[in-house]
Amino acid sequence: MRVAFVNPQGNFDPHNSYLASHPDFGGQLVYVREVARVLGEMGHHADIVTRQVIDPDWPEFAGKTDAYPGQDNVRVLRVPCGPDRFLPKEELWPYLGEWAERVAALYEQEGSWPELWTGHYADGGLAAALLSEASGAPFTFTGHSLGAWKLDGLLRETDDLPAADARYNFGARIAAERASMARSVANVANSDAERREQYDHPAYRGAVDPTDDGRFAVVPPGVDFGIFDPEARSEQEEETRESIRAAHERDIDPGRRGLPAVIAWSRLDPKKNHLSLVEAFAGSDALRERANLVMITRGLDDPLRDPDEASGEERSVLDALIPTVDREDLWGGVSAFGLSGQTALAALYRWGAQTGGVFCLPAEYEPFGMTVVEAMASGLPVVATQNGGTRETTDEGRAGLLADPHDPEDIAAKLLSLLSDGEVWKAYAGRALERARNLYNWHRTAEGYLRLADEAARGERSGDPSFPIPDFARGPAPASLPRLRGWPDRPGHP
Repeated sequence: MRVAFVNPQGNFDPHNSYLASHPDFGGQLVYVREVARVLGEMGHHADIVTRQVIDPDWPEFAGKTDAYPGQDNVRVLRVPCGPDRFLPKEELWPYLGEWAERVAALYEQEGSWPELWTGHYADGGLAAALLSEASGAPFTFTGHSLGAWKLDGLLRETDDLPAADARYNFGARIAAERASMARSVANVANSDAERREQYDHPAYRGAVDPTDDGRFAVVPPGVDFGIFDPEARSEQEEETRESIRAAHERDIDPGRRGLPAVIAWSRLDPKKNHLSLVEAFAGSDALRERANLVMITRGLDDPLRDPDEASGEERSVLDALIPTVDREDLWGGVSAFGLSGQTALAALYRWGAQTGGVFCLPAEYEPFGMTVVEAMASGLPVVATQNGGTRETTDEGRAGLLADPHDPEDIAAKLLSLLSDGEVWKAYAGRALERARNLYNWHRTAEGYLRLADEAARGERSGDPSFPIPDFARGPAPASLPRLRGWPDRPGHP
């Protein structure tokens, strides 16, 4: 079988250049690369179809074709559209119709179509809808993140809808998502919580019904066990441990440096709820006696003492954390410092596991919780928010404890239950590792896409081909983009 992964803004190359160093790149590229790689190893053919960029600042993406070493069944196909130069994803929308036409021409020239198109992110979903229409082959849609929720977050900071729409082209993005959801044979979600809550946004009503089992498939992503594993080692192992030691010497009282750590790793976003974790320490003498709190940030070396380099959103989090640390005199037992990259993160988790620590994600809501799964795969037991997909990743609390993110006492109690009893710690660490290995691996993810292709071929899955494709995606010429004229009131995150 040939599966084509549709990623206009993918920018894939054999060396994984810039994989996580640009806002347009990151998790979805890893997802596509890994599923394609495993499909190739299974004997199928996988094409990663993306946009050709001829730009001196991006020389890696100029060739029309590329391949990964040792992956003979995987091709990277780069197809041009619009100007040669690199375009951020917000500027790509007017050229998607042209890009899809040229992708179709490429396959027509080769004389065969893929048996399955799979579109990733909104632009890939819309292009896959066009390619499915041209070829008659089915397509799936994996949103990765949905524009309506992104816009909701922006509108909590400003009520200027026209400005947000003009900057990020939300009108085009949401129109693309609606067409992708309606016309695909399956909408692929990481978790059932993501399906039922994220796709239930009023912006998507009339395009898809999240309660319709025939329109969705839960296909969890996998973990890279070459990186996240108790026994794995990387070139950054000692460098990461040196960063941890330096932060301890700077921040942690000498008599406390042998204590295990409660590790929090997520961006400094109010929804990630670092404040409740700090308040859990502030309110529990027993927790402070048994562990230090270590918060990992991106690009901020000492944010609790030097918050001036933080962005606006990050600064708002720090402006709440720092007075709490001051008021409750938590200095000497709390550290915040920066680490970057998956290998450093995995080394941190291994250090945490070897010293008897715990990972904690107290987010108000988490659609899936990849950081939780990566900690589990590294042998580090977890305490996670009870709201969202973490209920599934932890098997309803059997492979990791669930806490009320709005109740610091509950967070403290769950952390103490792991930190106070070595046998309990070992039991949860073992169950977490077993669940990560058995369920969250890329082979299972690849099998999920093959199953959807088979079901579509048997007529068991179908989309709505009558749902309109946005006018701006028709034809090769740039067209005016749709604008949002109103926005539904939202009571807040589910």
